[in-house]
Amino acid sequence: MTVKKSSSVVSAEDKDSSIPVESGHKGIGVDAEIKASNLRRLKRIEGQVRGLQRMVEGDRYCADILTQVSSVQEAIRSVARALMRNHLTHCATHAIQSGSPDEKQAMYDELLEMIYKNAR
Repeated sequence: MTVKKSSSVVSAEDKDSSIPVESGHKGIGVDAEIKASNLRRLKRIEGQVRGLQRMVEGDRYCADILTQVSSVQEAIRSVARALMRNHLTHCATHAIQSGSPDEKQAMYDELLEMIYKNAR
């Protein structure tokens, strides 16, 4: 997998949500099986979140809702771990093995930032 960098990083809004999408990096050659697995997981999580909405609308018992919230959080962490593994296996390895000193340093900085963000 190689990473294509754009000279300008623009923050955009995804049309279907309010989650900002950074358009400065693009994964190229993403493994189709890994992508499909992550998409299946995310669709399952989407269904779980809709179920949480119905539980809140239906005034379900708070402890039951919190149990389901924990389940969704773990499912999201699972997707994050799969994405991190893929990034380390492909993008980071490529940059560290064959990148310029500046590209290597940028990758180290990116990895540290990712670890800090995901360790919360």
